Amino acid sequence: MLNDESRAMLIVDEIEALHADLSQWRQHLHRYPETAFEEMQTAAFVAEKLTSFGLAVHEGVGKTGVVASLTGGSGGLSIGLRADMDALFIQERNSFAHKSCHDGKMHACGHDGHTAMLLGAACHLAQTRNFNGTVRFIFQPAEEGRAGAQQMLADGLFERFPVDYVFGLHNWPGLPAGQFAVKPGAMMAAFDCFEIVIKGQATHAAMPHLGNDAVVAAAHLVTALQTIVSRTVDPNEPAVVSITQIHAGHTWNALPESVVLRGTYRCFSAGVQTLIADRIKALTESVCAGFKVSAQIQFNPENPGYPVTFNDAGATVWAIQAAQALAGVDGVELNPAPSMGSEDFAFMLQEKPGCYAWIGNGSSEGGCLLHSPTYDFNDAILPAGTAYWVKLVELMLAA
Repeated sequence: MLNDESRAMLIVDEIEALHADLSQWRQHLHRYPETAFEEMQTAAFVAEKLTSFGLAVHEGVGKTGVVASLTGGSGGLSIGLRADMDALFIQERNSFAHKSCHDGKMHACGHDGHTAMLLGAACHLAQTRNFNGTVRFIFQPAEEGRAGAQQMLADGLFERFPVDYVFGLHNWPGLPAGQFAVKPGAMMAAFDCFEIVIKGQATHAAMPHLGNDAVVAAAHLVTALQTIVSRTVDPNEPAVVSITQIHAGHTWNALPESVVLRGTYRCFSAGVQTLIADRIKALTESVCAGFKVSAQIQFNPENPGYPVTFNDAGATVWAIQAAQALAGVDGVELNPAPSMGSEDFAFMLQEKPGCYAWIGNGSSEGGCLLHSPTYDFNDAILPAGTAYWVKLVELMLAA
């Protein structure tokens, strides 16, 4: 939990006074989770709150996204603050009062908290307007594997709502509550999926010599693919290749005609991303040729891959200053190990300089891990996250 005394010293009373509202908003969103591009009620809730704060609100950006604008002073720089709104297809196993009411869906990654914190910042900044410039509050759908950020960009996000910089914030279990972690460069890995369909000649299991065994070819290919990281990628470049699905056959006494392999790879540079894809193709072709079977490869067959979440050095300086103003120098980790998880905020960072930071959610004990059915956002950090957004705006857009 946050230390009450230190929090009172670092977070203004007006934001502390919002704590009850922030918790109520967050728990409401947790109770009614909506998955990618289905965030209709969530978007309506967000739009209603923003309108009540007096902001100019635009709905339906990138299908179900919401963008609100607020200008203080005579204008000048414009910065975007982004929160994701979508939930996951996970059956919640918590028993508290605000547990999910939607079967098979839950906020298992804290997007309910992210949305509440950005709403809190919008509320406070609309009242104080202690800044000179324009703030865009970006509430994004479909972060979880469906690239909602890319959809918002395709819908003209930064043409319709211009920004000079863009910032994101994500809760991080295991990092002490209310502390921050941020650095320039890679924070989250690139993410890609692949599907390989191997086709051979089906035959009776007792007569394998009459066919071409797709299962044996697949087994050798799985082993070969594990050499990409260990024998192709520079050991100084973190990367992982994982086969996550193997589907073949329906009976005991026949060699199937085909095998489907599915997997993912993650890394922290575009060069390694390309290298891994090229090696997957080459190994698939050569192994399958050796076993006289054919193969078809698809990359990201259902959803787009995500690029590396890469923080701009200049924008990160502002993020560090804002975080340290709240948590102190010792409360900001300046060299966190980047995560092999991925984040579609990376698409926005490809378009505009910006920074993606983590805020500590506290202990991960008891299964409070991201994407766990027993996860819950820590309401104690809501004022800290709200204050971070406010401080960032007031520093960058100093009146």
